[in-house]
Amino acid sequence: MIKREAPAWLTQWEYAHRGLHSSGVPENSLLGARLAIERGMGIECDIQRSADDWPMAFHDWELDRLTNAKGEFEQHSRHELQQIRYRGCEERIATLAELLALIAGRVPLLIEIKSKPGYDVVRSCKLVDAALAGYPGDVAVMSFDPRVARWFRRNAPDTSCGLVMREDEHGHTQKAWQRRLAFWIARPDFLAYHIAALPNRWVEGLRARGLPILTWTVNSPETRARAVRHAGALISEGDGLA
Repeated sequence: MIKREAPAWLTQWEYAHRGLHSSGVPENSLLGARLAIERGMGIECDIQRSADDWPMAFHDWELDRLTNAKGEFEQHSRHELQQIRYRGCEERIATLAELLALIAGRVPLLIEIKSKPGYDVVRSCKLVDAALAGYPGDVAVMSFDPRVARWFRRNAPDTSCGLVMREDEHGHTQKAWQRRLAFWIARPDFLAYHIAALPNRWVEGLRARGLPILTWTVNSPETRARAVRHAGALISEGDGLA
């Protein structure tokens, strides 16, 4: 049952997926955030946790794909991570605090808290919640892990919380019963649903009942056209941008 009303701003914006990244502009970088703000877009970012418990703006569990360093992200301290450059530019890994200071409420922010089997995601929830204390802007949290929405609903009820879902082999909710269970645990204020799985009857039903539906990653004219028809807000990049 949908018991909370998501904020109206949630579906009044288009969001730059991991910031407005492109060649020479890394994912989740401060530069990508600046460019999104200049373009008048909201921002979606990913949050990992450093070894010394700082929420950092970064997507991968490993450093290798995006940076000049190697190894597991979570094995490094905040200070170590802030010294690491992204490939092909001078940008460095930023903390969530730095990202919030840059945005300063000018555009809304969607924070995806990363999780994996066996991961203490509640620890990350507490760190993100602490970082958001006193933040003046529109912000929502979300995760593939339904425990994130459940934690924020119970412990930070003023923060809108969502559930991210995909149905393909890269997700953990491939079967209908898994999707229903995750939704029941999360009781989210909104869904961020994989564009490849839209449209579908279940999501359309939730949307008809008033649940906001966001979709990702809108990265082509075809996915953009489909997203406009079947979702309330787009999380976009590359050729999927307006």
